[in-house]
Formats: sequence, structure tokens, C-alpha cells
Amino acid sequence: MNTHDIAVIGGGNAALCAAITAAEAGAKVVILETAPKPYRGGNSRHTRNFRCMHSRAVGPLVEAYDEDEYFDDLMKVTGGKTDAHLARLAIRNSEECLHWMQDHGVRFQPSLSGTLSLARTNAFFMGGGKALVNAYYRTAERLGVDIVYEANVTHLDLEIDRIAGIDYTHGGQAHRISPKAVIVASGGFQADTDWLARAWGPAAENFLIRGTAHNRGVVLADLLDQGLQSVGDPTQCHAVAIDGRAPKYDGGIVTRLDCVPFSIVVNKNAERFYDEGEDVWPKRYAIWGRLVAAQPDQIAYAIIDSKSLELFMPSVFPPLKADTVGQLAAMMGLPADRLCKTVDAFNAACGDTSGFRSAELDGVGTTGLTPPKTNWARPLTDPPFYGYSLRTGVTFTYLGLKVDESARCRTDAGPVRNLWAAGEVMAGSILGQGYLAGFGMTIGTVFGRIAGREAAAYVN
Repeated sequence: MNTHDIAVIGGGNAALCAAITAAEAGAKVVILETAPKPYRGGNSRHTRNFRCMHSRAVGPLVEAYDEDEYFDDLMKVTGGKTDAHLARLAIRNSEECLHWMQDHGVRFQPSLSGTLSLARTNAFFMGGGKALVNAYYRTAERLGVDIVYEANVTHLDLEIDRIAGIDYTHGGQAHRISPKAVIVASGGFQADTDWLARAWGPAAENFLIRGTAHNRGVVLADLLDQGLQSVGDPTQCHAVAIDGRAPKYDGGIVTRLDCVPFSIVVNKNAERFYDEGEDVWPKRYAIWGRLVAAQPDQIAYAIIDSKSLELFMPSVFPPLKADTVGQLAAMMGLPADRLCKTVDAFNAACGDTSGFRSAELDGVGTTGLTPPKTNWARPLTDPPFYGYSLRTGVTFTYLGLKVDESARCRTDAGPVRNLWAAGEVMAGSILGQGYLAGFGMTIGTVFGRIAGREAAAYVN
């Protein structure tokens, strides 16, 4: 194992892009993936699209999506909390990634319809993230990359300005290797609920983890303890509202609920607490995880009537169904009188709905209601009524390793000569808060390729 030039820690999209790029540059590479082979790929196997800048229609993407519009979209969702230089670097490099991905086995399909219609901005993977991960593993293996599954990295030995060795366990045995270069692509710490609780408090105990149970932040914590510069707030993360019936770990993207824009959302006291129609769903869905986290018992409920049932991606679990709002409240454990009062107030605040358009901002809003609903506000009047429970689903955390434009990590004393990072473990360098659909894959692909290229240049 000490014959490898580069060790890549992690086994998802960013790790694979780094390993493939380095191997193509002539480096001998090993991937240390903590998951067993059937669960390889980290959160990447749950993804389904990649946000891509393009100057003209290309592949599955229509029209154009230029750098400034892409950057403006990012600034809106992050509230300006981003490193503009690194963000623009990721955006500009995304354009060439589409062809690179295709050249390395990824296949694309037309975008999905309904509220996830992103045909101009996002390229959807044929077969989803699992197919992408499998394609990259096949490519890596053809290039001679060695892969060790169930390799639990416990320590990176930092000696002043270089990583001198990597300690990991495999097959019940302790191992140590000393590659010339190391790329960390091992994700965030979201699967460590104790760490989440230290950041969020007891509320974190009610969070669900959308992705892999293996992203526990072991390598991240080890490096931060040794003085690597960090970036990001431990309470900031990509968190969305998912089906409250989802499993604790690994429910994946299918547990997300896309009904919110066409519903009213209430807490356990049957009170609305935010504008459900603030913006189109791909730009605003990622705020709802934090909104639900702030509610009593970290739970909320989305309620629609029959007019809206076919307007969004169907849920993996069927919604509760009742002939009256009161009956639905009883089924959901909500106070019926309060829910009926909330629905009546919402219905009374709805006006002319003739301009309703489900696929775009339509300005069909409420009047005199707090909080307002600024788009898609139609009264809930047509039985049957449907209800979905919502919980906070954490995808990945933003506290991570600070990197420069070459993806290199550093301490306060200066760069670590042979250490790079890519993917979720450094995404906080760009994402201060909020999220833009498909942008995590953009960061992982762009910085994975950069890290692989830079590490290979270093060892060569």
C-alpha cells in the first residue's frame, strides 16, 4: 500500500473525480472508502443532477445559463455569504465538466417535469447518482486506481507543513501508509448526531439524515484538532423538509417533499409560520429544513386539497387523506379547531386565482395575512384534503476545511504542501448558508478535478 503516490479519502463524486484526474495524469492512486462496497459513493449516490453554466443549448440543457445569472442565483440563496472568487471559479469550470463527465461514463436525460423542471440550469443523470457513482468506479478501476472498502481513516499525521502518514483500520487490522499526497473528500459530520447536538442543541435529536450514515466527520475533526484552518458555521448545513416518516439515515432524495409551494404549512399548534410561496421550489426548498427545525418538536405539516395533488413529484409514502379539514387534523394529531381556523383565515385572504400558473412565479397571493403567501395562493376548498408530516432532513454540514483556488488546505502558518480537499468537506468555503439545487455536485466535480490535477502535479 505504500507504493501509492496519492491517497484519496472518501468514495463519493468529489473523491472519484479527484482519483480519475490524478490517475490520468500518471499518478498511482488509492481510494480509502469507509463504506462497504454496496453503500459506496457517500451522498453522491442519492443525487440526480448537476448545475451547469453554458453559453448555448448543449446536451440535455436548453437555451443558455451564463456566469452572472448563475452567480446571482447563488447569491440569493446564500444571502451573499459566499467566497465570490471560489464561487465564480466553480461556476466557470462547470461548463467544461459536462463533457468531461460524459467522457468518463456519465449519461444524461431530459430534466424532470413539474416543480423540478430545471431544463435550462441542471443536467439530470440517467439512472441518478447511483449510476454516476458506478460509472466513475468502473472508470477508476480501468485506470488502475486501487479501492479499499471499509477503510476507516482515523488519523492524518501532520508534520509542520506536510502529511507524513495516514492511519486507518481495515478488516480488524490497523494500517499506516505514507503517500506523497493526500486528497480529503470524506464529507461533512452530519451523521454524528452528538456533534450535531453540540452545534444545534437538543433539537438535533429530532433531525433525520438524508444521506449516508458513514459521514461522521472523523477526518475533519482530526485535521481541525491539528490546526488546519476551518471555514463555515457548524449550525449551517444543507437541510430540507423531508417526509416525517423517513428513516433516520439514508432515506435519500426520494424522501423530499415538493408539495410546500401549493400547500399551507403549519406547526404542531396548527399555526402557519412562513411564506410557502416565496419563490420557485428549486431555489427555496433548502430553507425549509431550518424553518422546520425552529418549530416546536422540530415537526411541521403540509396540507393541500385535491386541486394540487398532481402538481408536484409524488411522495414516496402516500399522504394522509380525509374528507374534511377537521378529520385530517385528527389523523395528524393536530388541534382540529385551530387548524380549521387557520385554513379559514387563509381561504379568506385568497383573492383572484385566475392567474395561477404552477410552474412559475404567478403573483397569486394572499391579502392581509401574516405571514403572507405570495405565489400559488389558492383556497383549500376541494375535498379530499391531504396531509404530509415534515421533519428536518440534513444532507451535509458546512463546517469544513478552508481551501484556496487550488483546493489546497492550510494552517495558520501557511499551506500544507501535500494536502488538498474537495466536495462536502470544503463546501463551506463557498456555501455560507442556503443551497442551490445541484450545486453540491458542481463543487465536488470542479474541486475534485482541481485537487486531482494539483496533487498529481505535486507528486510528478
